[in-house]
Amino acid sequence: MSTATGKKNDGKSYLAKNGELDAKWHLIDATDLVLGRMSTRIAHILQGKHKPTYTPHVDTGDFVIVINADKVKVTGDKRQTLTYETYSGHPSGRRVYTFEDMNERAPEKVIELAVKRMMPKTSLGAKMLKKLKVYKGDTHDHAAQRPTKLEL
Repeated sequence: MSTATGKKNDGKSYLAKNGELDAKWHLIDATDLVLGRMSTRIAHILQGKHKPTYTPHVDTGDFVIVINADKVKVTGDKRQTLTYETYSGHPSGRRVYTFEDMNERAPEKVIELAVKRMMPKTSLGAKMLKKLKVYKGDTHDHAAQRPTKLEL
């Protein structure tokens, strides 16, 4: 059988190989975006699931830059009930922070943790997560990569 392009369809699927695809850079302004909805979209882009060449065992994702991380919103009463836990390893080293406290201390960490929890828990997932760059203000260090603004 032949397809409309005249090529023979032998039933094989395309699988991307390492280094075969070029990663693009996307810029997201987090001002007034809902944390969960934004994070799912970012995780989708980091994994490369928005591309037709998505391959589960290869990093086909793009880079994502998030600016204005301190202006992200949460719905309902999550500002007071959503908690983040850290543990230093020492006795009495457990600390629990609410969303409000964490957003004041390290707003970048809030978005990084939300996206991290949506990524695969493998070494490939860790590699994909390194493509996420989060900044508190509206400036970033990646102008040379010419990121395209992405509306969510």
